[in-house]
Amino acid sequence: MGRLRKKFNWKGRQQNAPTPTENQQSDVKVELSDSAVLKGVDDSNVLVLPASKAKKQKVEHSVPKKKPLTKKQRKNLQKVLEQKEKKSHRADILNKLADVQLPESELKLLYTTSKLGTGEKLYRAKESVGEGKDEGPAPLKISSLSGAKRKRRREREDEEERESDKVDSSDEGSSGADDSGADDEVLQEVASIEKEEQEEKLKAAEVKEGGEKEAERSVCRKEACQPAVFIPVYRTPEIQEARLKLPVLGEEQVIMEAVRENECVVLCGETGSGKTTQMPQFLYEGGYASAGGIIGVTEPRRVAAVSMSQRVAKEMNLSTGVVSYQIRYEGNVTKDTKIKFMTDGVLLKEIQKDFLLQKYRVIIIDEAHERSVYTDILIGLLSRIVPLRNKKGLPMKLLIMSATLRVEDFTENKRLFRIPPPVIKVEARQFPVTVHFNKQTPMEDYTGEAFRKTCKIHRMLPPGGILVFLTGQAEVHSTCRRLRKAFPYRPSAQHTEIPSEELKMSRKAKRKKTVCLPRIDLDNYSTLPVDEGDEDRQAGIDDDDDDEGSDLDLELGDHPEEMEEKADPSNPLYVLPLYSLLSPEQQAKVFRPPPPGARLCVVATNVAETSLTIPGIKYVVDCGQVKKRFYDKVTGVSSFKVTWTSQASANQRAGRAGRTEPGHCYRLYSSAVFSDFSPFSEAEITRRPVDDLVLQMKDLNIEKVVNFPFPTPPSAEALLSAEQLLLSLGALEEPPRQGRMVDMERARLSCPITPLGRAMAAFPVAPRYAKMLALGRQQDCMPYVITIVAAMTVREIFEELDRPVSSEEDSGRLMERKAQAAQRRRLWAGQGQSLLLGDLMVMLGAVGACEFSGCTPEFCEKNGLRYKAMLEIRRLRGQLTNAVNAVCSEAGVCVDRKMAPPTESQVVCLRQIMLAGLGDHLARRIQAEELLDPKWRNGYKTPLLDDPVFIHPSSVLHKTLPDFIVYQEVLETTKMYMRGVCAVQADWIPKLLPQYCHYSGPEQNPAPWFCPLSGRVKCRQQSTFFRVAWKLPAIEMDHPEGLERYKLFAKFLLEGQVCPRLQQHSACLLSSPSTMLKTWAKLQPRTEALLGALVSEKVDNKDALQAAWTKDAKFLLSAYLKWIPESLHQEVTKSWPPI
Repeated sequence: MGRLRKKFNWKGRQQNAPTPTENQQSDVKVELSDSAVLKGVDDSNVLVLPASKAKKQKVEHSVPKKKPLTKKQRKNLQKVLEQKEKKSHRADILNKLADVQLPESELKLLYTTSKLGTGEKLYRAKESVGEGKDEGPAPLKISSLSGAKRKRRREREDEEERESDKVDSSDEGSSGADDSGADDEVLQEVASIEKEEQEEKLKAAEVKEGGEKEAERSVCRKEACQPAVFIPVYRTPEIQEARLKLPVLGEEQVIMEAVRENECVVLCGETGSGKTTQMPQFLYEGGYASAGGIIGVTEPRRVAAVSMSQRVAKEMNLSTGVVSYQIRYEGNVTKDTKIKFMTDGVLLKEIQKDFLLQKYRVIIIDEAHERSVYTDILIGLLSRIVPLRNKKGLPMKLLIMSATLRVEDFTENKRLFRIPPPVIKVEARQFPVTVHFNKQTPMEDYTGEAFRKTCKIHRMLPPGGILVFLTGQAEVHSTCRRLRKAFPYRPSAQHTEIPSEELKMSRKAKRKKTVCLPRIDLDNYSTLPVDEGDEDRQAGIDDDDDDEGSDLDLELGDHPEEMEEKADPSNPLYVLPLYSLLSPEQQAKVFRPPPPGARLCVVATNVAETSLTIPGIKYVVDCGQVKKRFYDKVTGVSSFKVTWTSQASANQRAGRAGRTEPGHCYRLYSSAVFSDFSPFSEAEITRRPVDDLVLQMKDLNIEKVVNFPFPTPPSAEALLSAEQLLLSLGALEEPPRQGRMVDMERARLSCPITPLGRAMAAFPVAPRYAKMLALGRQQDCMPYVITIVAAMTVREIFEELDRPVSSEEDSGRLMERKAQAAQRRRLWAGQGQSLLLGDLMVMLGAVGACEFSGCTPEFCEKNGLRYKAMLEIRRLRGQLTNAVNAVCSEAGVCVDRKMAPPTESQVVCLRQIMLAGLGDHLARRIQAEELLDPKWRNGYKTPLLDDPVFIHPSSVLHKTLPDFIVYQEVLETTKMYMRGVCAVQADWIPKLLPQYCHYSGPEQNPAPWFCPLSGRVKCRQQSTFFRVAWKLPAIEMDHPEGLERYKLFAKFLLEGQVCPRLQQHSACLLSSPSTMLKTWAKLQPRTEALLGALVSEKVDNKDALQAAWTKDAKFLLSAYLKWIPESLHQEVTKSWPPI
């Protein structure tokens, strides 16, 4: 209903419909032209309608029919809308970008590779805006490119607009007046945008002028002082072609620009990227080895330093005199050396001699992820040396390289680097490596699992070398032997070619024969190479003797036919061991190509994990475990433990497979176990004693070691125990014992070094051994001390004979060798005093006998000595001899290869020197009343251990069992065994180790006495050792300091024992000299006068008395005259002083 009702005045609204245009025009004209005629006309509607129509006409004009915009208008409108849209969203976008934006420190590390090879500086993108403004290049960036691009864009758009104007000229002509109002807003917006652009141009031009001037100055300044240098290197085409495939070569320009513009650069390159071999070459070509400079490269291992120097020399087509190496005992460095590979310790010794390392232009620290102690110390020292060199105008660069590195330890450590060094990452590995995990993880028999996996690879996979990672030397030899049994290789057959038909016939004949045989015993003949058989027979086999057969049966099949087929020589495996104690000749074999027809298999410890490229390795078998030496921070007991490795080390091992071709890594553990590994290896400095490092740093005048910028600082307990050891050895000055606790604690951690400590720091051995060398001049014992210290420093000089065997024949042979070794040790130990020197006398005798015979491999093999260890001892003896002569030129020591055995008196002196150096390693035999457990029988107690320790069965003192001994170290295996044992006497301990003893008061029976030889008051004192309170025998010592000593000295002075000329007046004394010791002596003025005079000048011995008389001839005269009658005063006064 409501909808159908007509609204109010609906007719009036009907009349508002538009009428023809002519009527409207005529009505308006009539009304305007002749207004008088229309006055009084009653027909008002006629007058009203034109007015209302005229009003409607205005409405129509305000809302005209819109015509479509032209192409030009659409473009302009689109621009305006886009600008508005950008402005509206700009704030939101900036906020969102701020949330995800990298911090300023990381933005510096980013760079672009879009212009690689164009000759422009790529590394400039890493500079911050602040740096750019200071140096000048940043204003150039603001003004030049953006304005030019905008201008080109505008010209291009103007051309398009002109074309569109021609096409749409007709439309624009007809509708130009109608749409002018709609286009006003567009034009205004465009005009405002152009105005803003012009303002920006003006500002940019102003900045450009000032920036160009600054840039010109800076460019001129830089170009004037550092011209470009390039040193040509003539490589062979084969080497050049192989280099071009390395990923690091594509980053050469970026790396070199980073090195040029920064003091320190961190380079993270994946394994196989070529950083170890190519970075020295980049720097050599860049001129860093010219003008007498040297490029130094440090490696954590000797094997890597030697092999890398040879590899780089070969690639650069240079002699070994230009690319050289220097390790602890050998080197080929010449005056022409430009690239020097060395171990960390060698560079640390050079820093002691020349702190600024003035002959080096660049130092490269390779494999920094291993975090060895010397690597951490070197990085800390170089972080201070490099800025110091640059301040002095001797520029030096530091390059830290690693495949897997915890970068945060360097970039976020403000104490190490105040400005975080840039990190350059070379992501690509040369060849891809596929990683395969085991479904199950063998927790105990990982060597058996490695053996089975290697057998499967050899049988089933295409050709390619195999690298097996195990934990120790015994496991390496065990696995080598088992693999050689399974896949024997005969060197005699390597050059004989057998036709395929004959080979098949021989296999069939063998199978027919083996069916008749009940069993094949492979132990009856040798299947080992001629030059390695002896070594591997000595090393023994796996610990699980009974399981070896089951492993072979599991792998090779239960049937005799299958077993013989798998062990057929037609499928040989060339097995080689690799570990650090192996001789260099044996180590070099892994780098040679295998014999024709045989697959290479290297069984290695973690020595093959870094910096070594073994050619032809395609398969890696990783047991995932590593053997590490752990030290107890309190007791110093060392023990080897097999633990899981880190993820970084596991990735390093996998990378060994992708060096020369695509490879595979078979991990003998599951991915879940791998995820539980620690991301990085624990720094070595946190798990070993640091006493030697603290001494070296004190020698460099770094008194507050706590403040040293370690990448990973050692624990406070380790630093404190190191300071205490050095204090007890006399290498550091004693801290004050009085004052505030805070000051005393601070002083205890910043004790300065003593002259003895500086002499000890000159010797490249542990502080305990350095103390022995400092005391070795007595009774001409220095050559023997040098030999013993060299033998103690070089570990494992004897071959290891305690191992399981595989057969009765091997067992009998091994028992025979053990008996011969024991007999030789007894012979070298000697009898009497020599025997009490113990294992150290055995070492001395072994080295002397080896040197007397010329140190030949045959002698070492015959007598159970390691030839490599004997060579190291010979080199270390020479090094220590030179160091001793440098510290004390009067010593005149030389290396005598035909050294005579020490005499009995010299042996006693050597035992005392050992006690002075190894005082904290003292042990006492457990007494009968202390036996809490029958297992403790024949055991020893040490001050810091609750459990007993035992003399090792191989020691010559194993049956002698002296009451007191000193030992080289305690090694924990099934028991805690002492190695390097030497017997000492109990009465030596209080004299030679006073810092470890607690003394009781002087004994009164016998009473204290005056010693005319030393001029001091002597007494006998009881003492106890350290905190364990072992009772030691009473010994003759100087009387303890105090008032009592002054009283005793006054008594002996009055009696005439100090000065014999006063003895004639002793009978005339007014009081007995013993009055000085009475409790009521203060009641007599004469006693107080004499005692006061002695105390005032601190005179308690004869030397101090003579010094006081030299200063004042009337000293003690008035005090002495009170003790004698007046009749003698004149006579005594004339003869004073009574010297």
